[in-house]
Amino acid sequence: MMRYCFIAIACIVVSTAAYCQKKSNKNFAVIAYYTGNNTMIDSFPVEKLTHIIYSFAHLSGDSISLRNNKDSITLQHLVALKERNPKLKIMISLGGWGGCATCSDVFADEEQRKTFAQTVKQLLDYFHLDGIDLDWEYPATEGYPGHKYMPEDKNNFTALVKQLRHVLGKKSEISFAVGGSKYQIDYSYDWRKVMPLVNRVNLMSYDLAPTNFSSHHTALFSSAKQMLSADNGIQELKRLGVAAGKIVIGAAFYARVFASDTTLNNGLYQPAKFEYGVSFKNFDSSFSQSKGYKYYWDTVAQAPFFFNEGQRLFASFDDKTSVKLKTKYAIQNNLNGIMFWELRDDSFTNGLLDAINEEKQKLIKQ
Repeated sequence: MMRYCFIAIACIVVSTAAYCQKKSNKNFAVIAYYTGNNTMIDSFPVEKLTHIIYSFAHLSGDSISLRNNKDSITLQHLVALKERNPKLKIMISLGGWGGCATCSDVFADEEQRKTFAQTVKQLLDYFHLDGIDLDWEYPATEGYPGHKYMPEDKNNFTALVKQLRHVLGKKSEISFAVGGSKYQIDYSYDWRKVMPLVNRVNLMSYDLAPTNFSSHHTALFSSAKQMLSADNGIQELKRLGVAAGKIVIGAAFYARVFASDTTLNNGLYQPAKFEYGVSFKNFDSSFSQSKGYKYYWDTVAQAPFFFNEGQRLFASFDDKTSVKLKTKYAIQNNLNGIMFWELRDDSFTNGLLDAINEEKQKLIKQ
């Protein structure tokens, strides 16, 4: 009798777990950062997105501020996209690389944090936005060259999020972007205090390659010669107590091109110098065989790369195969979703967003 009871209880537990996983996966987020204008967005399949994060707003004194009238027009147009996708959420991001020069000073002051939170609420209410994404690169650790940072930023970031949640209430979404390195993950945030206040953390698991070494800039897994990867960052977040259901994996819709010092190992893991970036929509014309490029796949890192032996040019990137693998990883590990920088780099049709959606539809029963 006891054995049958145990089996029945086990079945209930398994069934409940399966239901919870299905329910969680059904809400799987597909999040696009977007810097384009109000007309370009119409050409993308926004029905395949759950969120668009318009980038970037900045600080004007202690208030959130848009750059110009173009931003206002674009935000209004993004919100209007809900006619095409009623479940779409539109958010505004603050900062970005090089866009948070005064964040350390402003957010160190309680009154200025209060003013900032009030102006965020006014902005969200005016444009009917669904939330704010904080892209302060980075609290308490070095980010953009010359931008101030100090140890107190860590607690001030928590205080900022607390103030935002207090002013915005439970309905508005709050997220923030975190660098993919262990240093930023370990020292920039008080995870125990800040995570209960936010909807998700967007892991920037791209730009992980240094500027002087031809490694993968957005690998899914670590290798013997490169520790930084999406999986490495996610495991570090989990180690610090961040729930999987609040972690978003990052994908890159662009390549980073390096001039290599050698042709050894097809240019991978060699002394090199970063040269420029290339949007996914331009891959076919930029990295063609006729121009001397050959495609390679790293089975350990689960990441692609191109190498031009004649010109010794190495390119690291995400492609359809790798973004599908990242989507599969996120779903199987019960993550909150996948995000990418940025939609403007994608093709209008048959692009990386389409590949993400194809994998999502295959793995999740809607």
